[in-house]
Amino acid sequence: MTVHHAAGVGYQRAAGVYERSRPSYPLAALAALADALPLQAGRTVVDLGAGTGKFTRLLALTGAEVLAVEPVREMRETLAGLLPGVAVGAGTAEATGLPDGCADAVVAAQSWHWFAEAEALAEVRRLLRPGGALALVWNTYDTSVPWVRDFQDIFFRLAPRDLPSPPLAAGPVDDHRPADGWRRAFEAPGSGWGAIHERHWPNPHSTTVADVVERMMSSSHIAVLDEDARARVRAELAAVLGAHDATRVSGAIEMPYTTDVYWVRPA
Repeated sequence: MTVHHAAGVGYQRAAGVYERSRPSYPLAALAALADALPLQAGRTVVDLGAGTGKFTRLLALTGAEVLAVEPVREMRETLAGLLPGVAVGAGTAEATGLPDGCADAVVAAQSWHWFAEAEALAEVRRLLRPGGALALVWNTYDTSVPWVRDFQDIFFRLAPRDLPSPPLAAGPVDDHRPADGWRRAFEAPGSGWGAIHERHWPNPHSTTVADVVERMMSSSHIAVLDEDARARVRAELAAVLGAHDATRVSGAIEMPYTTDVYWVRPA
């Protein structure tokens, strides 16, 4: 299995912080996806790059059988400990190790940007039964909020050039559209995929300034840094957060996200 160095090492180090600091997803988003795919008892969904199971646990609420796939051992062990009723395997999106035609739906939550797209799409097609669908889900930052924009600026300035990037928010929540680079594989002539359906929900995350810092530190390309470099990131982030009234506090704050959900079927 081939995994990007930042993910393989960074998430190995930061699995616990990842689980504590990352937001979940709105139940409205799960309900819409469950209706669209559909997901229910008697159907099977594969969760690619399942991580610590942030979205896996929601998929399990639908009654569908969930097969989680996660290549990083520490993330996989966290998921297995939290969701003992879910089968979790050590494959990748490009080579899941699952049998042909085993899934009514395949989902990638907060993970599709990590995959080798052509190989992952071929694997998805192999897994899907006739009429099946692929769903992509992301929590993206609402960068219309000044401190969130400054937070994200640090994240991307420190990212290596080869780091796969999730979609970016491009405006306020009510006019939100992520960067569309991932769409090209589905929308190109002769791609073999149908129309992309999408919905978006505000997803405010109740947190603290300390956990906002940990959210940054759990990012794969930050977690992989040496101790001195991570200390410099902490110091810079503390200075940025201390410059905004909304984050110059010690109690609870709200970190605004938008949850973006897309689904598409083979043509």
